[in-house]
Amino acid sequence: MSMEDYNKGKKTKDNETRDNAREEYPEQDEAFQEQNGEDHDFTGDEGGVNISEQEMRDLCRENICPHCELLREQKNQALKAIADSENYKKRLAREKEEYCRYAVSSFIEEVIPVIDNLELALEHGRKNEACKDLAQGVEMTLNIFQQVLEKNNLKQVGSEGEDFDPNFHEAMAQQERQDMEEGKVCQVMQKGYLLGDRLIRPAKVLVSKQCPTEKNG
Repeated sequence: MSMEDYNKGKKTKDNETRDNAREEYPEQDEAFQEQNGEDHDFTGDEGGVNISEQEMRDLCRENICPHCELLREQKNQALKAIADSENYKKRLAREKEEYCRYAVSSFIEEVIPVIDNLELALEHGRKNEACKDLAQGVEMTLNIFQQVLEKNNLKQVGSEGEDFDPNFHEAMAQQERQDMEEGKVCQVMQKGYLLGDRLIRPAKVLVSKQCPTEKNG
């Protein structure tokens, strides 16, 4: 094969490469022509410049792609997909943390009545001298229960003398008290429980109120 035949074949191949690139990227080709003011032929007419397909792609990236609306839209969509993925991961992490924190709540709700019965048994046992040893055993068992529940972030709610708070207390009745300000917890009928920052059961309490003032006749 002569050098002339070789050059003609190469030009034909380069022309085909150019045409394929223009067909594959019509918007980029149009934008490139507008930017340069004319339709350039890089593929080897007499006095032209021979250029490979890869070089043409590189020129497109440098001169056309930065101004391509389609490419910008694709980049925006990719960034949005990444942001959505990160938000989804964060939401899953929060849900997992929430689940782990309160996974024992149903079990604790079933254990609380057992603690109530132990406290009642201890209260009555202390009043009877014959049950002194039994009351001591009940107290030890109750303390173990409370220590285990405290390790699982369970706290008791409700104590005499504190301010009544409807977020943590359930008022069963009001009671006139001369030794207390109005709106205080004057008696705890049933203790409440808080698991972390979630109220499992409100404390059932009596709330103090002022005694009526006597009128001098």
